[in-house]
Amino acid sequence: MSDLKPVEIVKELDKYIIGQNQAKRSVAIALRNRWRRRRAPDELKDEIAPKNIILIGPTGVGKTEIARRLSRMTDSPFYKVEASKFTEVGYVGRDVESMIRDLVELTVNALKVREQEAVREKAQAIAEERMLDLLLPSRQPSQGSLESPPDPMALPSTPAADTREKLRALLRNGKLDERYVDMDVAERSMPTVEVFSNVGMEELGINFKDMFGGLFPKATKKRKIKVADAMKLLAEEEAQRLVDMDRVVREAVEKVEQFGIIFLDEIDKIVGKNAGQGPDVSREGVQRDLLPIVEGSTVNTKYGPVKTDHILFIASGAFHAIKPSDLIPELQGRFPIRVELDSLSRQDFVRILTEPKNALILQYRELIRTEGVEVDFTPDAIERIAGIAVDVNSRTENIGARRLHTLMERLLEDILFDAPDMAPQKVTINGEFVDRKLKDIKNNEDLSRYIL
Repeated sequence: MSDLKPVEIVKELDKYIIGQNQAKRSVAIALRNRWRRRRAPDELKDEIAPKNIILIGPTGVGKTEIARRLSRMTDSPFYKVEASKFTEVGYVGRDVESMIRDLVELTVNALKVREQEAVREKAQAIAEERMLDLLLPSRQPSQGSLESPPDPMALPSTPAADTREKLRALLRNGKLDERYVDMDVAERSMPTVEVFSNVGMEELGINFKDMFGGLFPKATKKRKIKVADAMKLLAEEEAQRLVDMDRVVREAVEKVEQFGIIFLDEIDKIVGKNAGQGPDVSREGVQRDLLPIVEGSTVNTKYGPVKTDHILFIASGAFHAIKPSDLIPELQGRFPIRVELDSLSRQDFVRILTEPKNALILQYRELIRTEGVEVDFTPDAIERIAGIAVDVNSRTENIGARRLHTLMERLLEDILFDAPDMAPQKVTINGEFVDRKLKDIKNNEDLSRYIL
């Protein structure tokens, strides 16, 4: 986990997210508390539980973006899932424990890739020796699933060491990349059997694959393949062999248990207005199923049991039709920190268009520049776009910063369409241009066509 200070976390979030300082401070404190807990006295470490957070605010104000940026800046295992995807145990669908299994699976894969990168150089060296064995018919090929006896006609047979070194030099210089060799390549494994059950379809699917995968020898298919492609296959196979998967799994489970973060989006969608009847029948059940996971329990995964006691849960929801108090009381108590995000003002829209490292105007400018056309936005144009966004949001559904995507696409529609046929030139977007292009959206009361 990254040892960033709270002020450093907020500063990093400021590069991509405008405003919402309270939400940034809350998640920064929660992340820093993981670092503090590791340095607490041993007798207290297990007693210090994470303080889960609910982010409350309308859509498009930065709730999900905060989670996305957190996942990129920290080395903590991170998983984002929509709470509305879950169903109560007993109904067909995904159970809440599947998010823990998914988090463990993602963490194991990430650590596996990292370990393979660490041994990439050694794997490449072993793959090179195996390839030379293939190319030299006078030597016995190394043991492995990919080799087959080389074609005696491929190269002249010379067992001398200098011939092998000459081949090595040719191989490293890419002179043999277009030559073909015969190899036995493992075929794709059989498709996963998906079974719907209370245990979770993805878990049973994985178990079936693992159970039957070891009962039969791996099917191989003889293929004539270029040396360059064969080297990649050999290096990948050797990298997998060099990685100690038992150690990777142990580290992954420990990281999930100690530093895992799960972002539960759309938590307000699991509140049923008519609990016990209609399509909302399982929603309150999902809330009940979440209780032990959030409070701390043990979830069985293909990699062994995983404790959720110290996993940080960050929930978010618009709560425009319901209130956080409509959640069942037990679940409310498991999210003690509540942060209300602010609606975006006109000045916020101006900053969103210009300040972030991935600012929307910068994105469109670079996209159109690929066609040889330079687009320049004047300050009054940016002000007009922000003003229209606020106006439309106030008159229709408030979709926050996502409204800017609608307006920018409409504003630049003609340029985006005609850019391939335009001569290299510079186009200036001013306030008058914005008013002319967006007047229909601004003046038309029937704006449903433009609502995302």
